[in-house]
Amino acid sequence: MTIEGRSLVFLGTPVAAATVLEHLLTSGFTIEHVVTQPDAKRGRGSALSPSPVKEVALRHSIPVSHDLTWIQQNAERGLFGIVVAYGKIIPTAVLNAVPMINIHFSLLPRWRGAAPVERALMAGDSVTGVCIMDIEPTLDTGAVYARQEVNITEQSTTLSLTAELADAGAHLLVQTLRDGLGSPIPQGQGVTHAAKISRDELRISWTQSAVDIHRRIRAIRAFTEIDGARLRILEAKVEPHSPPVQPGVLLPSGKVGTGEGVLQLLVVQPEGKSAMDAASWIRGRPASASSVFTL
Repeated sequence: MTIEGRSLVFLGTPVAAATVLEHLLTSGFTIEHVVTQPDAKRGRGSALSPSPVKEVALRHSIPVSHDLTWIQQNAERGLFGIVVAYGKIIPTAVLNAVPMINIHFSLLPRWRGAAPVERALMAGDSVTGVCIMDIEPTLDTGAVYARQEVNITEQSTTLSLTAELADAGAHLLVQTLRDGLGSPIPQGQGVTHAAKISRDELRISWTQSAVDIHRRIRAIRAFTEIDGARLRILEAKVEPHSPPVQPGVLLPSGKVGTGEGVLQLLVVQPEGKSAMDAASWIRGRPASASSVFTL
């Protein structure tokens, strides 16, 4: 595939995609048009706000649309699409009319699907990465033009790791476009699927190991329940040398027993309140409060 003489269009929505778009522009690439998801509520209040990608596009005076109509109407002009977390499946008819590549946040064929970063963290992977790939009608099955590994540490969260992947992907994309795409390599064996995170997965089960629960906390908006109210666990750490504690039992120190090992709570968010350090939350609880989380 070649992009020489083609007009670049960019399809993306969240912060990670905005990082890639910004890097393309500062690296001297001209983006003729941007497609992103419609303005939406993105915080407290009822006001609608543009997506991070739209904010970048408007700042650079790039025309923006919220569906694929413009691309379909201008396909004969020799467009070339760059897709990063657009948020919707692109129909086959559009892909047949306009060649497109995608930045995917995993080392394909591992973690095809909607939540590759979260699944890599929850699985305990030590490395992930980015792939620049062809887009096919089937999900994340396209051949790969370039890839780059990114290490996962015990401190990595979905937020921090996504930012690293976006930065790595932006640099890899610019390098690949400048050097020429060349011939892509078909994906090999070892397919795993990164299904969208379900609501049930957000609930912490204290019968799991401390390591697994810690991974879940770093990956998703994990919560538990105590005294009939939800408590989000924002930060925690595994205490490998602590004496055993029964699963779900909360000690005054902020340590919690699990099915295997002990977890130290660091930052929590009580239902209807702002985030706070776990020690302050524990000090503020009434003497009659429960000391056992719902398993």
